Amino acid sequence: MTLQQMVNAIKDRPDFAKVGMIACHNGVVRATSRDGRDVEGLRIEVEWDALHSIVQEMNQRSGIIEVAVHLFEGYREIGEDVMLVAVAGDIREHVFPVLEETVERLKKEVTRKEEYFAD
Repeated sequence: MTLQQMVNAIKDRPDFAKVGMIACHNGVVRATSRDGRDVEGLRIEVEWDALHSIVQEMNQRSGIIEVAVHLFEGYREIGEDVMLVAVAGDIREHVFPVLEETVERLKKEVTRKEEYFAD
């Protein structure tokens, strides 16, 4: 799955005329941890039921047409995608807050990661 495929699927919706913007997030594995240590990669586990619940909730927000999420599970190397999120809605005042909240909740409530550090 790619962000472009997600965006294309949103554009194929019969109600796409209601969309005024699509905001996207593409999280990738970076070479350093937040505390500055060198990272070789990370392992991601996903709570799928929690994911579906959050997406369903975000899709009910005012002005939102669709929230699409793809999470990559398992071992990921530096530079590889971890999380793709696309939020389509009527206006940016509706879309940006939903994108930010979705990403934050996915990181806190849905995914668990284990970083592998360089020796």
